[in-house]
Formats: sequence, structure tokens, C-alpha cells
Amino acid sequence: MNNMKTAQKVSSPKQHKDLLTTLKSRFEKNPNRHQGLDWAKVQARLEGSPEKLWSLAEMERTGGEPDVVGLDKTSGEYVFYDCSAESPQGRTSLCYDRAALDSRKEHKPKTSVVDLAAELGVALLTEAEYFDLQQLGEFDTKTSSWLQTPAEIRKLGGAIYGDRRYGRVFVGHNGAQSYYSGRGFRGSLRV
Repeated sequence: MNNMKTAQKVSSPKQHKDLLTTLKSRFEKNPNRHQGLDWAKVQARLEGSPEKLWSLAEMERTGGEPDVVGLDKTSGEYVFYDCSAESPQGRTSLCYDRAALDSRKEHKPKTSVVDLAAELGVALLTEAEYFDLQQLGEFDTKTSSWLQTPAEIRKLGGAIYGDRRYGRVFVGHNGAQSYYSGRGFRGSLRV
């Protein structure tokens, strides 16, 4: 089974080329997200990381519209976030994690946010990262996005999410077992 999953995490050369074209176009249309960064260097890094390209392709396929939002000067990694205007449509109607999913007696969603993020090879945005993202534009004005929940909140049965309303960014909470058609999650990926 692991070999099958690994095989699925490799895209074809054409898929890589198409994705790089999409990412370059998005990079050029949104210079405020990555001031001072050079696309040629980002592309070179991506071309050397086929598994990361697969994860970016999955972010794209599920509606995340990933884009470069920074460079970690310590590690040299480029940081990508889901930059879709609203929470990615291909990742909605999910409760927070496996424990929350297992606790539901009926009307269970197909999976959880934490499980799907792991499957895609991405990390959930933290609260701080979500606020950083919101400095780059206005996101989640009609939807909301689950965020990486601190352990002390999760132990009490809750999970946190973020959205933008009334010109402000809010972080709220729900029971981790809840799910909504207007709430997905945003991922981050380091390449």
C-alpha cells in the first residue's frame, strides 16, 4: 500500500510543466506577496523537489491557489500558502481531526482536516501565519478556514478557525467535530 501512495505522489513531466506555468503566472500577478524574490530561483528550487511539486499540484487541484509568500533565510526554503480568495472548495465539510471524526455518531464527513493535510503533504496554517496571510490581501470574507489548533484547546474538545469580517481578521472556535460547507483549511508548504 505504501508503494502505491508513493507512486501517486509523482506527477508527469507535463503536469510539472503546467503547474510551473500556473505558479509563475500567479507569482507575476501578485508581486506584493513576495517582494524581492526571484521566480527563476523559486523555479529552480521547485524543479529539484518533485514531491513538493506534487503537493503544490494537490493544493492547486483542491482550490488553494498556492503562491510564494516568503523565504526562510535560515533554511533557504521558499514558503507557499494557499492564497485563494475563499477557503479552498475542495477541502470543505471536514471536521478537525481523526478523534473528532471518530466521535461523530452520524453524518460523518469523508475525512478530517488534519488527515487530508497530511495526505496532501502540507501543514495547516497557524494562527500567526493566518494573520500574516491576511496582511497580503483580504481572504475568507465569505468563508472561514480551520487553523492549527493549540494542544490545550484541542484537549478541551475545541478547534480554531479564522475569517475576515467587517474589515477585521477574527479567530474563533468550534467543537472539533463540527464541519461546515463554508469552512475548509489553508495549507503551507516549504520548498
